[in-house]
Amino acid sequence: MELVLVRHAQPAWVVDGIGYNDPNLSELGRAQAEAVGLALADLEVDEFWVSPAARSQQTAEAIVGHHDVSVVTHDWALEIQLPTAWDEAPVEQVREHFATLGDRDRAGWWEATAPHGGESFRDFHQRVTTGLEGQLAEHGIKDAGEPDLWHVPDDDRQRICLVTHAGTNSVVVGHLLGVSPQPWEWERFSSAHASISVVQSRPIASAHLLRLRSFSETAHLTTAGCDVTR
Repeated sequence: MELVLVRHAQPAWVVDGIGYNDPNLSELGRAQAEAVGLALADLEVDEFWVSPAARSQQTAEAIVGHHDVSVVTHDWALEIQLPTAWDEAPVEQVREHFATLGDRDRAGWWEATAPHGGESFRDFHQRVTTGLEGQLAEHGIKDAGEPDLWHVPDDDRQRICLVTHAGTNSVVVGHLLGVSPQPWEWERFSSAHASISVVQSRPIASAHLLRLRSFSETAHLTTAGCDVTR
């Protein structure tokens, strides 16, 4: 079993000083999406799982166009949800908030945006891991009851491509590798826009280990002449 994790291409987070919670891709982002689509064009993919965010959907369109495979949109795959009051607000308001996070302790980080009406990192982590485990269970892939080990059916040869976000992908990677969760997952597993990461299963100890085969690959972007952004 193989999971191919694609982070969406660069979005237009800020336009004329105004920030957007669900932005479309920027001009560079559209070029990055085309590049990652071409990079995966010859890869045999059995399913696509995509976040409903505009930036993920638009990136997925550039990839899925090369495949005749079902695409499923999953709400659990969304990035952490920011306060609605921050949508179409001056970008300085958001930057000032995140500038204060560095001085918070771990407990403060877990609840970072919740006091402002956003989703806490704790709830975000729970949403992603619960949704992920539910989808994997439909394929017979379940926690083996041993630390870091999973049950993967012997006849499972599927490759699933996830087109989501830096935060979502970092939680997925950490969870599958059995890494203790932290509210700053995206800092531990920092991936570039339109990058490709791969998690594979490997039989071991009468179960399966899920290993990180590659992380945040961007060679396809430089080959296509696209800037690499984070």
